[in-house]
Amino acid sequence: MSSIANNLDQLKLTFREEANDILADLESALLELNENRGDLELVARVFRAMHTLKGSGAMVGFEQLASFTHELETAFDEVRNGRVAITDELIDLTLAALDQIKAILEEGFGGPAADGAISEEILLKARQLTGMPEGQTESSPQTQDSTPAENTHAESTDAESCTWKISFVPGPGFLFDGTNPLLLLRELRQMGSLEITANMVAIPPLAELEPERCYVSWEMLLTTSAGQDAIRDVFIFVESNCELSIEAVVPAAIPEAPSPADLTAKALEEKRAPSGGRRTYDKPDNTTSLRVPAAKLDQFVDLVGELVTVQARLSEIAARHEDPEISAVSEEVERLTSALRENSMNIRMMPIRGTFEKFRRLVHDLARDLDKEVELTIEGADTELDKTVIDQLSDPLMHLIRNSMDHGIEPAEVRAAAGKRPTATIHLSARHAGASVLISVSDDGGGIKADAVRNRAIEKGLVSATDHLTESQIFALIFQPGFSTAKQVTDVSGRGVGMDVVRQNVESLRGSIDVASKPGEGTSVTLRLPLTLAIIDGLLVSIGDAYFVLPLANTLECIELTSEDIKKANGKHVAYVRGEAIPYIRLREHFDIRSQRPEIEQIMVVETAEGRYGFVVDKVLGDYQTVIKNLGRVYKHVQMVSGATILGNGTVALIVDPDRLVQDALKTEKLSARTLNAPSPRKPARTKSRKSATQLAEPALA
Repeated sequence: MSSIANNLDQLKLTFREEANDILADLESALLELNENRGDLELVARVFRAMHTLKGSGAMVGFEQLASFTHELETAFDEVRNGRVAITDELIDLTLAALDQIKAILEEGFGGPAADGAISEEILLKARQLTGMPEGQTESSPQTQDSTPAENTHAESTDAESCTWKISFVPGPGFLFDGTNPLLLLRELRQMGSLEITANMVAIPPLAELEPERCYVSWEMLLTTSAGQDAIRDVFIFVESNCELSIEAVVPAAIPEAPSPADLTAKALEEKRAPSGGRRTYDKPDNTTSLRVPAAKLDQFVDLVGELVTVQARLSEIAARHEDPEISAVSEEVERLTSALRENSMNIRMMPIRGTFEKFRRLVHDLARDLDKEVELTIEGADTELDKTVIDQLSDPLMHLIRNSMDHGIEPAEVRAAAGKRPTATIHLSARHAGASVLISVSDDGGGIKADAVRNRAIEKGLVSATDHLTESQIFALIFQPGFSTAKQVTDVSGRGVGMDVVRQNVESLRGSIDVASKPGEGTSVTLRLPLTLAIIDGLLVSIGDAYFVLPLANTLECIELTSEDIKKANGKHVAYVRGEAIPYIRLREHFDIRSQRPEIEQIMVVETAEGRYGFVVDKVLGDYQTVIKNLGRVYKHVQMVSGATILGNGTVALIVDPDRLVQDALKTEKLSARTLNAPSPRKPARTKSRKSATQLAEPALA
């Protein structure tokens, strides 16, 4: 019995995950329905989602959730049948009901108790909107169970009713999960006219019977106006543990319903049929999807990371010993490790659609609270990136949207006076850009007033009145802690916290932020984020005995730096690449590495948020699959490196963050001289010494 209890607990956890997905889809469907109120398919989608929640909840013991959802389902059944119209009140009431369903669900897993008074208030308003007497619904679960004759034929007279032949054969371990098949049959009975025949041929003699095994199967004929998807939803949580067939019965083929005896005889005949003539089932392909706890997935990726490190060590040993047999094994392990690494990264990749869709509710609620007309448009929702990155994106995007709603978008009358459409638009988009993902939050509001931001920054002492700031530098001030241009604090903004949270979260993801705005036209904030946080492609470089890794995605090319080049620049940290002045940073000086400088150094030209900059190193050793390791709490305030990795020889290499390194150099004025009295370009760097980043793909430490 303990195993059954454990399996039931597991089934409840599965239901919780599935219910959260259904609720997210239901919320999205409701918000779409609010904009397209004549879309009957959206109405059916809402109805099916509620029906699935009700039935599945009852099946795993969430009776309170099932009862509450049942009355909401009844309201949308009235909408589906054209007896109730979609109104703002109904949409808002249903959204509030979704919040209550979430509370009831959490209560079932040890969370705070859901407020019963809120449930009663929601249901009372639902009855009023549907015109049903208080305390009475079209049919309750109790009524359906007690008066099956009345309810089973409720929909059979519908002109669009169809008869379905359903074959339901539970698997051997069906009962181990604590599932009660009678509840499934009861729910089918609620959908229309149902005739059931139990097949008990497989029941063994009493001495051989296993009490926890299900030997009974069922053949059914269901006449209902519901579609095949709605019928299959009844079995949504048990399809992986049964054989299920749902087929439409052509009315002309069977002038009258077969008797239970006929169905039993047919079932016996099919049961005894040879393997070549066995009945086939519409069993879903259960290998296409598998739910795995995030912790297990993280552990798997960590192990792959360790394997990458071991493989690098093996490659170094093979290169050092020059043994053909070891080299062959090393190359094969490298090939397999590379494939495993790519697969592990792909497993963690998820579309950003779920994160984008949940902001429809935020925009809907804020538009109502702020008395503004706003619609949310989404583009690139199928763009994939690491689940870890997605999990940390919710807060930044939420604050950006709230900021646009409160500060950027004007009231409808102001927009109309300016010749704009009364309904404003917030546009969420995502797209790939190399090894990064660009996520933008744009609006067509009033834009950012640079003068107002600058004056506010002067008031708060963030800048001096004599400072000459570019537009991008002014826009960057809005991400300072405590900065806000709001005149008063509201429930939405004004405390100067939101944009600071955006900056911190994006930087923790090794990303960058770009702001573009035109007064009167709108604002666009673009987040550039890495695809993954676990393993990256990098370029391994050395300075003396120290090793560093530069992200390959940001590296453009490599040029030589000689003593003659330094003299031509008059001591300035500037190199000329095809006539363009590229300021550079000597990593030897920046990290205070005391070693002999070689006669010819290498400049790695890197694209950063501040533009193109060079990093001077001693040698470029080649490409390197970099497993990122955190530096630990002691070094959590170190901003110029994003982590570390272990090389094949056991040496630790720091992973340089180009953007933060350049920002640090600018703050400490190490690059301030680059634009002052910079010498005119006399001669571009020698073409023959220039290599692209991809040409540097040689085995690291070979």
